[in-house]
Amino acid sequence: MADKVDFELVSPERLLLSRAVEMVVVPGSEGYFGVLPGHAPLVSTLNPGVIDVYENGAIDERIFVGGGFAEVTPERCTVLADEAMPVKDIDRGKVEADLKRLREDAAEAKTDAERLSAEAAIAVAEAKLAALTA
Repeated sequence: MADKVDFELVSPERLLLSRAVEMVVVPGSEGYFGVLPGHAPLVSTLNPGVIDVYENGAIDERIFVGGGFAEVTPERCTVLADEAMPVKDIDRGKVEADLKRLREDAAEAKTDAERLSAEAAIAVAEAKLAALTA
């Protein structure tokens, strides 16, 4: 068995990461799951949260994802993210301002679709703030 798993993270804008890693921990919709070489095949939707990339037994990189899908094979983990950015690039002030506006949008929503859309965006913004404190 190999000692690395190929990890690829793709957002709608670009390929963010493509390299062999020791382990990756992904925010699946049923909870966080770790991927090591030889992992059982799996497809999962993602919750907003942080992907932790491990090298030498420690977190090497932390990347926020706003949702998406993960496909895992014994050799590879591919994440197709709705939104992705390094945690270090999250601007707390901007996220807090966005969150305030989104909460107002949700309160003023005239349709269920508008309210649900605002609530989904609120969940992403709250996950970004949580990523900054973790």
